[in-house]
Amino acid sequence: VQLVESGGGLAQAGGSLRLSCAASGVTFSYYTMGWFRQAPGKERDFVGRITRNGGSPYYVDSVKGRFTISRDNVKNTVYLQMNSLKPEDTAVYYCAASGLYYPQNKYEFNYWGQGTQVTVSS
Repeated sequence: VQLVESGGGLAQAGGSLRLSCAASGVTFSYYTMGWFRQAPGKERDFVGRITRNGGSPYYVDSVKGRFTISRDNVKNTVYLQMNSLKPEDTAVYYCAASGLYYPQNKYEFNYWGQGTQVTVSS
């Protein structure tokens, strides 16, 4: 199983970035997909998740209304559209796959990507 994130980089505050996570070696449509982020010296935090069929997206309060998760089960890819970026969004962003329909925490995700750096300048 391989999850590969892309699309990270440098953005200005108020700008946008779109992250992608391509999956291989797994029946993508069977998995709920999540996004996490980890800032230097901090724990890996949950950002949001989308269920197998693309329904029931969930976001943490800090990104709600700014970030959107979507998926394409034909392309085996999940996306994280990030708008109105803030310096506090700076982190390494990870995608992850869970066999549970509504995973509640990072320990319920089975597979992880290697991460992509997002840096937001003020």
